[in-house]
Amino acid sequence: MRKLQLKSTSWLRAAVLGANDGIVSTSSLVLGVAASHASHGSVLVAGIAGLVAGAMSMGTGEYVSVHAQADTENAALNQEREELKNDDVGEHRELAAIYIRRGLNPTLAKQVAQELMARDALDAHAHDELGISKTTRARPLQAAVASACSFAGGAALPILVAATAPESYLISLVFGISILCLAASGGLAAYVGGAGVVRGSIRVTFWSALAMGVTAGIGSLLGTSP
Repeated sequence: MRKLQLKSTSWLRAAVLGANDGIVSTSSLVLGVAASHASHGSVLVAGIAGLVAGAMSMGTGEYVSVHAQADTENAALNQEREELKNDDVGEHRELAAIYIRRGLNPTLAKQVAQELMARDALDAHAHDELGISKTTRARPLQAAVASACSFAGGAALPILVAATAPESYLISLVFGISILCLAASGGLAAYVGGAGVVRGSIRVTFWSALAMGVTAGIGSLLGTSP
């Protein structure tokens, strides 16, 4: 039951991780620019630019990566389709052998292979030989949109805080609220992935705080005096 739950909620874990990336990168950018004593308007422009650039980068990267996976899957399916066309008997034996290795007796394995191939031979081989199913097929456009949207959703948080916070408290509020949200989402991602919630939350919080601190420190060193 736990494995089924993890499989069905894998999209949630990916969305949470994308949002975490958006929060960390954009809050770090906002803090770095704010620490350089830039104007409030410049901080907001930098944050919005980071949101757009990050979302586009995440979407593009995900599209290219998943499209490469889709190309590999299609090539494997095309090869399997040719093998089924040219050697149907051999493909029956190959599928039955897979079930025998999984623990079925030879007679039952042959029967299962025959029945599955009679219904949909390509689907049977794709699922049990290649590990490709309809629910796990690579979908480049869907993956790109989901990645870009989750990043943008996370990135919007520090920008909203920066836009509404008093200028004198901007750095502390962006840092504090971002860390609280990252701690919560880190715990959620760990729970969905079946890991320890506290450990996952602490890990995300520590490295996120380090990223923000380093970026703010560099911004302070390179910035001008107020």
